Amino acid sequence: MTLPGESEARSAIAALQPTGLTVAVAESLTGGLVVGALTTVPGASAVVRGGVVAYATDLKASVLGVDADLLAERGPVDAEVARQMAAGVAHALGADVGLATTGVAGPDPQGAAPVGRVHIALAGAGGGRSLVLDLDGSREEIRAETVRRVLVLLAQAARAAAPSGPRGTVEGSRRPEGGHP
Repeated sequence: MTLPGESEARSAIAALQPTGLTVAVAESLTGGLVVGALTTVPGASAVVRGGVVAYATDLKASVLGVDADLLAERGPVDAEVARQMAAGVAHALGADVGLATTGVAGPDPQGAAPVGRVHIALAGAGGGRSLVLDLDGSREEIRAETVRRVLVLLAQAARAAAPSGPRGTVEGSRRPEGGHP
């Protein structure tokens, strides 16, 4: 079975490996597809800490630490929610980098957010970044393109954080010694 984003996952893993950085993923609309794509890559266990599928809005607050008032005010499809999800999963899973996806894949809009409105975010690796995507297509196509785009974001951040010298762990990396599956 081929998962969306497999080639982008290979690029992201290859970009992360020389940095010593680890990644954790918080997913809503992608339902585990991002971490699934990452873990298909041989050697992923050296850099992937894990993932949290927080599909229900209340889990974004209780598990990932997203501000409950923000969720009540703006709903789960929001740039700041995505940023807090990314930071929250990095903290919860002890990773250097957090990724997040939240949005509307359809078939129906969610509140004021139309089908295809997606927020992706990255926290760590020298800062943070978030993007708003307005995607077209079926539910499956929106989810697949979201996976591809967030993995490209991860690869770009990892390349920007790559050491110019010999390979090794970046100072301050929280990756535990050994214990990878």
